[in-house]
Amino acid sequence: MDNFQIETAQNISIQQQVAGIGDRILAYIIDALILIGYWIISLFLVSAFGLDTNESSSIMIFFMIIGIPSFLYFLLFEAFWDGRTPGKSAIGLRVVKLDGSKPGFGSYFVRWLMRIIDISFSSGGIAVFTILLNGKGQRLGDIAAGTTVINERKRVTLGQTLLETIPEDYVPKYPQVTVFTDADMQKIKTVYSKAKRDGKHNVILKLSEKLSKTMQVTPDETPYAFVDRVLKDYNFYTQN
Repeated sequence: MDNFQIETAQNISIQQQVAGIGDRILAYIIDALILIGYWIISLFLVSAFGLDTNESSSIMIFFMIIGIPSFLYFLLFEAFWDGRTPGKSAIGLRVVKLDGSKPGFGSYFVRWLMRIIDISFSSGGIAVFTILLNGKGQRLGDIAAGTTVINERKRVTLGQTLLETIPEDYVPKYPQVTVFTDADMQKIKTVYSKAKRDGKHNVILKLSEKLSKTMQVTPDETPYAFVDRVLKDYNFYTQN
């Protein structure tokens, strides 16, 4: 599944790592196993307490114990656990708005309601087809709610170290970056990378303002491009 880029109101570009269809299916399987385990335990308890499923009162208790929690499982977990279910959490997935922000309860409710079409009626076929066709990791419920599912698992790459990949013909713009130390730059990159991953645009904006003030420069790029340029310029001057 490809990543996609969003542009915030502060003109900050953020790359979202869209959850792959395999990861989403695996997360669903984990949630399904949890529900099955819950049903088995509940049936055992109902049997142990000797409830007669032929009596109306017992049927109501049976429905409240097993039916309602199972029915609301995905809605309640996602709404009150920051877009995660136990299955999504285990795989490192989370539901977010397309602009990277946290969805409101209404968005969670819409995508939960659409599960009837996406997953229940079609055994997940419509959801898989839509996700593969959409390109932003959206099933019909996500499209209606303006959400998607992202993968938050950290990938250890060269970009997570202080070293930045710089082309041979790279031309630096800010010699003032030499006011920073390696330790300063590592902290800057850590904050910057985490803010991008979490969609915290205000953090990148404040970081950009702090850097420009320390360097005593007035950048003409977006906050995202400026911080990225500072990291590359620092690497250029320290490597050369």
